[in-house]
Amino acid sequence: MTDDPQDPDLERLLQYLLENRGFDFSGYKRTTLHRRLAKRMSQVGVADYKAYLEYLQLHQEEFAALFNTILINVTGYFRDAPAWDYLQRDILPRIIAGKEKYEPIRVWSAGVASGEEAYSVAMLLSEALGASEYRDRTKIYATDVDEDALTQARQGRAEEKDLEEVPEELREKYFEREGDRYLLRSDLRRSIIFGRHDLVQDAPISRIDLLICRNTLMYFESEAQAKILARLHYALNENGYLFLGKAEMLLSRDALFTPVELKNRVFTKVPKASLRERLLVLAQAGNVDMGNQLTRQARLRDVVADTLPLAHLVVDGGGYLISINQRARSLFGLVTADIGRPLQDLEVSYRPAELRSMIDEAYRDRRPVEARDVERRSGSGEAQYFDVEVVPLLDNDATLLGAGVTFMDVTGSNRLYRELERSKQELETASEELQSTNEELETTNEELQSTVEELETTNEELQSSNEELETMNEELESTNTELQTINTELQQRSIQLDRVNSFMEQIMANLDVGVAVLDRDLRIQLWNRRAEDMWGVRAGETVGQPMLTLDIGLPLAELAGPIKACLSDGDGHQSLTLSATNRRGRQFTCRVQCSAMAGSEGVRSVILLMEAVEAVPSEV
Repeated sequence: MTDDPQDPDLERLLQYLLENRGFDFSGYKRTTLHRRLAKRMSQVGVADYKAYLEYLQLHQEEFAALFNTILINVTGYFRDAPAWDYLQRDILPRIIAGKEKYEPIRVWSAGVASGEEAYSVAMLLSEALGASEYRDRTKIYATDVDEDALTQARQGRAEEKDLEEVPEELREKYFEREGDRYLLRSDLRRSIIFGRHDLVQDAPISRIDLLICRNTLMYFESEAQAKILARLHYALNENGYLFLGKAEMLLSRDALFTPVELKNRVFTKVPKASLRERLLVLAQAGNVDMGNQLTRQARLRDVVADTLPLAHLVVDGGGYLISINQRARSLFGLVTADIGRPLQDLEVSYRPAELRSMIDEAYRDRRPVEARDVERRSGSGEAQYFDVEVVPLLDNDATLLGAGVTFMDVTGSNRLYRELERSKQELETASEELQSTNEELETTNEELQSTVEELETTNEELQSSNEELETMNEELESTNTELQTINTELQQRSIQLDRVNSFMEQIMANLDVGVAVLDRDLRIQLWNRRAEDMWGVRAGETVGQPMLTLDIGLPLAELAGPIKACLSDGDGHQSLTLSATNRRGRQFTCRVQCSAMAGSEGVRSVILLMEAVEAVPSEV
């Protein structure tokens, strides 16, 4: 395993996760991915990404452990803050604007774990609606299969570290301190309904405006994911939004959902999913209208004749394909399994003709609509031409049941007509092309002569450029020599500076008075060996510390005035005698001299000289 951010084995591993589970970790920081993947590979006992990819292919249960390792936390308040900011800024205002004042706003947080995401969206809705309107209009359903997690979620309690991602104003407004923990306000918790729900087996909650299902789908195989997504599609209102986790892409479910903002993983439902998926979800939810819809389809099949020699399609009033005859299947590559799919999902809906607009016109005017000489390219690239007719289908009571679409192949006659027109045009253009060719030949000769002259000029310019490059090379060599000289001088000065520093250190070590150098903030910059002996505090413990806060036997409070006077006077000199206690607890008289040390920009520091007037008794 290497730390190369573009390691091809790592890229193949990420591509495998994207293609097989639909989760895109390519946007994650490579250093984080390296660290997390290395941890997981160490746990399973593989050495590199290539071996780990083979391990994943053999052990499907490893996906869950890998995702938990990469994502670290199962849930959290406002996890992936930019996505929550986008939800607050763009999505919630759209949901609220699309509702009447009296209409409820319904939110479903699926796979809620310990409840942080449900409480996060509750705070945002309360901010957007106001406390009173939030209580009256908002219902938040928070579900999970883990009863223990739900029990914890209902309490609404959190540690201080759990609230690090909660903005300070929301934390102060919605959380109350309870000992060493925090409790979410009760009026916010009352609007959230926690309950056990299995996304695979239980019927979905319906009429949802915002469905939050973040980093939950990754734990299911592709077949279970497809089933869950069909249910989530049914659960959402027509203008509802699906909010997924950072790594989830829905690559294979574009027939059900379309992205609103892919970066932040917000999707909206495609208005009409396939009939097969709709009926499956409705049956699982116990919907009694399924039989009525099938009856209407049977009525449409009775109206349409299946033996027409022309290509013929039938759609119902909802835009779903009800019938396809043999001619249409062979022409447009349709199959029996396409019956029940939305017409808009099929290529035939827009090629060779825009059938949806023709059907809308036929419905509106209650009359047939035609399109002549519509071109279509077959799989081999051959052009075909059709006359297309859309006829509205009406029941005995004039109720609109759907539309019949007929394609008449007029390729043969159209081809003859076009070949005739093409021959006329070719004859007319042949003479024009001959004249044009002669003119182009003359122009080409002139251009060739001009090109020869330009090449000669270019050769001269290249020679001049070569000379300039040689001159620049000489200048660079000269500059390099100067830099080497400067470098040598810097080395010599560094050696001199080291000697001066060593000399100064020896002087300070041999002084028989305690010396302390303070900066303008009265922080200690230098503390010599005599000061260590007098007060029992080492230089490593004092340098960088405020002088007046030291715990030594010198009454430092009496020094504050003289020190500040030195700093303000610039060239001032202060001296005072104080009673002090040395590091052995022996009292003595200490003379302290305070002097200002000026720099290029005024007084920059103060020097304190501390000397025992009465000799300190010798220490045993």
